[in-house]
Amino acid sequence: MFFALCALGWFAVVLRARISRGKLFAIFGGVMVGVYTLLAVGLRPPTPSSPFQTALAGLFYYLHSAVYLHFFMLAKPRFRGNLYRVLVSFPASFMLAGTLLGLPWALLRPFGVTTGAWVPYVLAFFGILSSFAPRRETVPIAVNRKDRGPLARVAIDRKAPDDREAFRIVQLTDTHLGPFMSVAALRGFVERAVALEPDVVLLTGDFLTMESQGDARHLREALEPLRALSGKVVACWGNHDYESPAVVDEALAHCGAIVLKDDEVVLETRVGSVQFVGFEFRRGRARAEAMAAVCTKFPRRPGMPRLVLLHDPSAIRDLPEGEGDLIFSGHMHGGQLGFVFAGGNGTFLSLLNVIDHGLWSRGRDLLYAHRGTGHYGFPIRLGVPAEESLLLVRFVDEA
Repeated sequence: MFFALCALGWFAVVLRARISRGKLFAIFGGVMVGVYTLLAVGLRPPTPSSPFQTALAGLFYYLHSAVYLHFFMLAKPRFRGNLYRVLVSFPASFMLAGTLLGLPWALLRPFGVTTGAWVPYVLAFFGILSSFAPRRETVPIAVNRKDRGPLARVAIDRKAPDDREAFRIVQLTDTHLGPFMSVAALRGFVERAVALEPDVVLLTGDFLTMESQGDARHLREALEPLRALSGKVVACWGNHDYESPAVVDEALAHCGAIVLKDDEVVLETRVGSVQFVGFEFRRGRARAEAMAAVCTKFPRRPGMPRLVLLHDPSAIRDLPEGEGDLIFSGHMHGGQLGFVFAGGNGTFLSLLNVIDHGLWSRGRDLLYAHRGTGHYGFPIRLGVPAEESLLLVRFVDEA
């Protein structure tokens, strides 16, 4: 009976997704909920034999039901209230994450191994808590166009003194307004960014989630404090922004952002003229050719630092060498699962040799991969806190 009800829930999610949002979302929902369902069947608690076990079983079924309801409701873009988040979104995200992390126990259970099956849910609980705890930090970066060789991570001296003469940059990326990022929370990020009195604010894409795609009011309200920095806000788009372009366009126009889609802008700043180049988000073989064409159209301006906005850090591999004194990206959410909270660099993605977070070099180019303001996809952060940083950039003479 349990498996039959799970199959019915899966079918309802896929059917509504197909009718309301089309084939692509139906595939996404079908895969996510399908994998979750198979693991949940393997991790289902045994028949209770005590009041405590009965309570745990009841909690399991409540959380299990929340997962199906969460995905069922995602098929219709609508921003949810706080009560829905507390009763559905957060419990569903916790349950989904814990169950996915429980893969080893689900595989071993047919062999009678059940010891420690609670561990992934404990990890998911702490992951939910850490998802609401961004780390505020100051990041000093020296840009000197030195050739550092092949692509590699660069150590950041976080104990460097505050450089009052440095170019002050605040980057917001992967805000993902939705289940884990309310309008008030994102507006708080933006207000604190403005209070830092930056020379420029860089927005590097992925502003929305499926919840927030239907109405521009929410993103517009969250980004509104940026209007105080008119002429100092530069933006590019991320992959999710193409899912609801009108909403993103309206919100960015309202806050006065300069949006770069394969385009450039030169800003007069406290440290002189600075050239900004922003790229469209692309995947596949055509990316290198398109990026080269943009660099040809907008060549380096003599005597100016050249800063690049590039949502996906992996695209540096297709950017012609020497085209970005400092490149700003996001997209990877810092790796999302790792040991950054303890001062390390290791993440799940670093095991796969993927650019996840921090400062990287490739030849004469530097890239800063922001850990993200919010997150999306895998429903929690675990050991990789969101980032709320002030970048102090010093342009050092090449000599």
